Amino acid sequence: MTRILIVKTAALGDVLRTTSILPGLVERHRDARITWVTARGAEPLVAAHPAVEGVQAVDPDDPSSLDAAAERLGRQTWDLLVSLDDEELVARFASRIPARARSGAFVDDIGRRIYTDDVEAWFGMGLLARDGKAAADARKRANTRSHGEIFATMLGVRPGRPELPLAPTALAAAAVRLDAAARRVRGPILGLNTGAGERWPTKAIPPERCAELVVELQRRRAGAVAFVLFGGAEEVERNAAIVRQIRDLAPRADLVDTGVANPILEFAALVSGCDLLVTSDSLGLHVAIARRVPVVAFFAPTSAAEIDVFGLGEKVVSTSPDYCSYRSDAANDSITVARLADACERVLDACATRSDSRSR
Repeated sequence: MTRILIVKTAALGDVLRTTSILPGLVERHRDARITWVTARGAEPLVAAHPAVEGVQAVDPDDPSSLDAAAERLGRQTWDLLVSLDDEELVARFASRIPARARSGAFVDDIGRRIYTDDVEAWFGMGLLARDGKAAADARKRANTRSHGEIFATMLGVRPGRPELPLAPTALAAAAVRLDAAARRVRGPILGLNTGAGERWPTKAIPPERCAELVVELQRRRAGAVAFVLFGGAEEVERNAAIVRQIRDLAPRADLVDTGVANPILEFAALVSGCDLLVTSDSLGLHVAIARRVPVVAFFAPTSAAEIDVFGLGEKVVSTSPDYCSYRSDAANDSITVARLADACERVLDACATRSDSRSR
């Protein structure tokens, strides 16, 4: 038996996309028993994965929570400890747990954050880079490999893909919410997940651009398309503005507003009911990829190269000089309605072609 402890607590989308390492770990360690340490609230993203035996939830910002978890997990010696967060408290936590082999970020004997040589390809593009932030940023911009490919190489496993199993009851409940719209339009259901968090505001497109995209796709599809609006708890005002503008510009558009308070797995089930998700670089993108939902994803401050859509979609990338600068004010005006609509049309047409091929 090989006992493996994975420490990856945040952010939600990063936790989910990191599940791509699990098939390779199980393949390499046939008798693997994997426990995952993650942040409270992120447990549903890993708990149902068939490779995960146990989940330890912590508050990564609370030393007492980490201390308690370290005491519990430290009662045994792990065969492999994979520590994938660079925050100081989490690195200290990982360093307290006995393991025969370690990979990732820890602290040394004098309390400095360090990382093992095998993870240079990832941590060398981040805040812990041994030659400083400027060099790390340059490597980040030059990188052409996906997150999953980098992590698989670091751990010496076969590249996999993220997975998020959902209960049939959750999928059925989501289908009920979306079915009426699908019947009304007799066309594809297109999800809109165009917001972003506070860290990189220009990951999001403005509400008016989102509404204009609805108008354009409504025109191109002669009304035979339904739209499903998604958002997080901090996007109440943003989504209200999107709804108002869609009602003003395209009053006949079939729009389902899912609200901003869906629990993670309900959100994932609703995304699963879409034929296509137009999305920022956010949790919604990683949910769609894990659920095999076609995407049109757009990128301005962050790296498009890191994202593998596994042949199910397109990436619309900013053409501004500050693309992939990780600046909070990176320009995204080159992510136009026309570019997004063109990508949506191509992806929907490709999906229809694949469906026709399977039915023959």
